[in-house]
Amino acid sequence: MSRLKLTHWQRRRLHEQLESTSDARTYRRTLAVLELDRGRSAADIAAMLGVTRQSVHNWATAFARDPDPLTLRDEDRSGRPALLAEQTDGLLPSLMDQSPQDLGYPHTDWTVPLLQQQLEKNLGLRPSDETVRRGLRRLGYAWKRPRYVLDPDPEREKKTADSLSNPGLATSQCRAGPGRDRPDDVPAVAGRLGTEG
Repeated sequence: MSRLKLTHWQRRRLHEQLESTSDARTYRRTLAVLELDRGRSAADIAAMLGVTRQSVHNWATAFARDPDPLTLRDEDRSGRPALLAEQTDGLLPSLMDQSPQDLGYPHTDWTVPLLQQQLEKNLGLRPSDETVRRGLRRLGYAWKRPRYVLDPDPEREKKTADSLSNPGLATSQCRAGPGRDRPDDVPAVAGRLGTEG
């Protein structure tokens, strides 16, 4: 199908879909059908959109069979089936109930790489880190950064000065400074400097 003849209403509805869609695949298919109607070759359209010529032909054929713009929309897909999700979900609860040290690891808490390593030992395949994270989320686990809490220093009281036994200098021993602590007896000459000058 090198050329597609659209009616005015079909062309108008396709332009409306082109302006309103937020899905890139629907946009690409709608644009391909409109460009075929304008007379561009399938090879040019395929090169412009980064798809194969066969894809352009398939979209045009589908639209010619059912001339509704909704024909060009993408159908919902289930995606690739999870390979290790079921096996991982079955094994993760038992691993999380144990300490890594129980299984011979020198760690006190589980990490994603550590769980991957143990799951690889048990399953024979290494799940991705995202598979492990999704499995943990489904089980209700949340990751938190470890906080290191140090024991209080037993010698702390000996190291700090006691505030009651050493209160510092007495107020009578303090030197008068340039601010509010300045003594009241200012020489008379210093007092007149500001008024005559």
